[in-house]
Amino acid sequence: MEPVQRHFDPVEKTVDPHGHFIKTLANPLKNFAPFFCCKNTVIFQGDCLEILRSFPEDAIDMVFADPPYMLSNDGFTCQNGKMVGVNKGKWDKSGGFEHDMLFHNEWISACRRVLKPEGTIWISGTYHSIYQCGYLLQKNNFHILNDIAWFKPNAAPNLSCRFFTASHETILWARKDKEAKHTFNYREMKSGHFPEDKLKNENTQMRSVWSIPAPGNREKEQGKHPTQKPLELLKRIVLASTNEDDIVLDPFCGSGTTGAACGYFGNRSFAGIEIDKNYCDLALKRLSRANARYIHPA
Repeated sequence: MEPVQRHFDPVEKTVDPHGHFIKTLANPLKNFAPFFCCKNTVIFQGDCLEILRSFPEDAIDMVFADPPYMLSNDGFTCQNGKMVGVNKGKWDKSGGFEHDMLFHNEWISACRRVLKPEGTIWISGTYHSIYQCGYLLQKNNFHILNDIAWFKPNAAPNLSCRFFTASHETILWARKDKEAKHTFNYREMKSGHFPEDKLKNENTQMRSVWSIPAPGNREKEQGKHPTQKPLELLKRIVLASTNEDDIVLDPFCGSGTTGAACGYFGNRSFAGIEIDKNYCDLALKRLSRANARYIHPA
């Protein structure tokens, strides 16, 4: 399926049950042609800071962000039992502590502007970036709700044998307005079916340590992204913190896992932004295949 290169028509989808998504986001983004758009999914290629400026205020229900970890430093890591370079692209190169802090502050501030007062944001990262993001969330007046330890039972080994093997990432969950009532689907988290998570006991409260394997080959059939998140992780996040007809934004959408999670439930709308065209192509292929039962070309 080829990307649809055109501008939104804000009245084109009024007959669609999710037409409000198009009408809400289309008009302010008239200066940006979407890389791909369909029934309730849109992907923009470009710098998220530039594109987010065109989003309306208080329009988004939930943000999931997996920002660059700034780890492309010519080093090496282990992947599938082999030693490979860590360089991922210009977007992952550190500009130094102050530069990285400024970048994180800008995109977090931009996401705050577009979130509804009761909206929430999830940020995933390793120790290289997550503490900066946690500080900046509070600086931008977010209220942190949880820090989730995502344990990877199939994490790659440490090649140097001089450190503990990195086998988890931290995911921060925060709401925009401390006084607002955010969405938390408690019953779904307590009584839902999570067979991949060996730490989750049946019919007990969901705890803040989640055991979810990193993506396997099946999730990478359409291509590989170096920091791809497992679909089960995003499904849990979407289910926990959104309702039907909510709008979910991913400003670093990579291979489109957040969009696939929204599509799995079939009743959330998704807006993704990705700077690298190659990963936009990958996201398009994944979303088109995984969501074929309800996605139709625009």
